[in-house]
Amino acid sequence: MEVNPNSRPHLDLIPLGNLDPLAVSIMGAHLQAVLGLRTQIHPVRSNPEYAFMAMRNQFDASKIIKALATETDGAPFKLGVLQSDLSIPILTYVYGESQLGGKAAVVSLHRLFDIDRQLVYQRAAKIGVHEVGHLLGLEHCWQAGCLMRFSKQLEQLDRLALDFCDACRYEIVRRLKAIS
Repeated sequence: MEVNPNSRPHLDLIPLGNLDPLAVSIMGAHLQAVLGLRTQIHPVRSNPEYAFMAMRNQFDASKIIKALATETDGAPFKLGVLQSDLSIPILTYVYGESQLGGKAAVVSLHRLFDIDRQLVYQRAAKIGVHEVGHLLGLEHCWQAGCLMRFSKQLEQLDRLALDFCDACRYEIVRRLKAIS
């Protein structure tokens, strides 16, 4: 898909704190290639200390999403990426979290690490694309291999293709046409 450089981005990819810039670039490239979203990678911001939960030594994904969703400048969708561990009050940890049909999502690289850097980058891309799928209104899918399938463990994530089942792909195309 050819992207017009003068057209407004669909998604702002926002690095939060110290993290691997190559992981962010790869995530942005996959958001453009897999979803066709014009993605702008922003300069690194500081860690979102307002969302830090000292008792858990994690960041509250919900607070980060809420803050990103209030930003009115830039693209209609915001995806924050951080190295630090994420959770929500009811779960011990999350790889990412998103507003279903909303404006903002966040992804953590913290639990993705492996000796194989290529595997780490692939995991990051999958989680980023999955969370943006939620922003587009897609719920978890039950089709084996679909990227919108819920993955609690990395082994489950690793088995997923970096693509969607036909039904999810149809919905993505339909919803992207509606916002373009």
